[in-house]
Amino acid sequence: MQYRELGRTGWKVSSISFGAWAIGGTWGAVDDKESIASLHTALDNGVNFFDTADVYGDGHSEKLLAKLRKERSETFYIATKAGRRSDPHVAGSYNRENITAYVERSLKKLDTDSLDLLQLHCPPTEVYYMPEVFGILDDLTKAGKIKHYGVSVEKVEEALKAIEYPNVKTVQIIFNIFRQRPSDIFFNEAMRKKVGILARLPLSSGMLSGKLTSASTFASDDHRAFNRQGESFDRGETFSGLDYETGLRAVESLRELIPNGITMAEFALRWILMFPAVTCAIPGGRRPQQVLENVKAADLPEISDSIMKKVESLYNEQVKPHVQHYW
Repeated sequence: MQYRELGRTGWKVSSISFGAWAIGGTWGAVDDKESIASLHTALDNGVNFFDTADVYGDGHSEKLLAKLRKERSETFYIATKAGRRSDPHVAGSYNRENITAYVERSLKKLDTDSLDLLQLHCPPTEVYYMPEVFGILDDLTKAGKIKHYGVSVEKVEEALKAIEYPNVKTVQIIFNIFRQRPSDIFFNEAMRKKVGILARLPLSSGMLSGKLTSASTFASDDHRAFNRQGESFDRGETFSGLDYETGLRAVESLRELIPNGITMAEFALRWILMFPAVTCAIPGGRRPQQVLENVKAADLPEISDSIMKKVESLYNEQVKPHVQHYW
């Protein structure tokens, strides 16, 4: 496992970390015993950063991580998110009363006195133009309720606005082979301000695992079935915003570029780590075997310049017209 500085937090975190959306819900049926086994497997293989949210299984994901912390003695970091419990999810809901209540709820679910890292959970764009919201986070930090805070964003423009606030230490953003825009401008600004970057949806909802086909089916409670057009949340969260069949065609082209002996998932994760601005990729893992495959990517050799250029060309030709100008 490799470790990288997480912005100005003072932490060194594993370059392949663990995204806990899948073990909380919204990806079909989950088995808690298998989920806990996956978390232990991650720790056993050097992962020390786990990303969750208060709405993943309505807090179930947070409770599983609290259980892990009780069962292990190693130091590891848990990042959670807040804001999407609001209904309706509007800018005005990001007020002192709600944010404080969400933080207290996560403290209880995670069974801790202070959250390692709290992230605003993809708030409406307007929130980034509300300094008072970040003032609330400053107050919660001073009160010891949170150690550090950051944001999880949908759009590059939101990320650029967020890091204007001096105490935003991390930005979580969708970045993968099918969503390359963050590397254009945002990465340079984040490095200049020493902001940690957490690359979420690194495998594009499983599309970049190379295992999905036109015949693949998804459970009714799996967002890959119910959110393809953004019916429940931003459509960019599902298959990176790509039409399913378009994504499958791009995957077949990508398959030709992958060196022998490396899976597509490993390649996709290693590709992300080729960008020094990225602190870590946070793939999910519902089963221990998935975790083992994910962490293997951290120690793979660098991808050659020629293959990196071919991946960029593939994106420009087959993917960019469908995603670049939306996020």
